[in-house]
Amino acid sequence: MVQSKAPSVEVWLAESDPKRAPWLQKIRESALSNLPGFVEDMRYGMPTYSAGGEVTFAFNSQKQYVSLYVPPEVHALNAEAMQGLDAGKSCIRFRKPETIDFALLGKLLRDTAARASG
Repeated sequence: MVQSKAPSVEVWLAESDPKRAPWLQKIRESALSNLPGFVEDMRYGMPTYSAGGEVTFAFNSQKQYVSLYVPPEVHALNAEAMQGLDAGKSCIRFRKPETIDFALLGKLLRDTAARASG
């Protein structure tokens, strides 16, 4: 589902791979609870969360993996905790969504929120 044309996150989730849908919903729930005051929207064909008009978190269901996008500063701040993960400058990829560390995701999101308010 690389570039969805879904008009809302709800539609995007309904159109997602049923095997991944529970994990994608759990990512969304974590974003909504850890990013208070952020605007949830569909941009770039994926769910995004922004503060002050700037997208600071996004996630997507790619062909081979689920991807999480965090600011490079948050990524660097948590580099030690992310050792061993398939990650780039600001993207973290999970081939198996059941391996997503939701405690780490919560920390990344809280750090993202702190960065946006700081």
